[in-house]
Amino acid sequence: MIDVDESTQVAFVAADEQKKRELSHLVSVFLGSAWEKKNLIEVMEEIADNGQKRGLTPEILEALLADE
Repeated sequence: MIDVDESTQVAFVAADEQKKRELSHLVSVFLGSAWEKKNLIEVMEEIADNGQKRGLTPEILEALLADE
């Protein structure tokens, strides 16, 4: 269980299963990347690097983010 504000909780509950899986994956990456030794920017950079290695481009990311 992760404490979040009410609007975040409502948005998560309303999200489709794909969005929930994506968020769960992001949380797993964050918590599984020696997060206690890194700040948020370092973790975000690591996530971005992993995305680029897997073929994520700025255009694909923009399309994913626009798909709400």
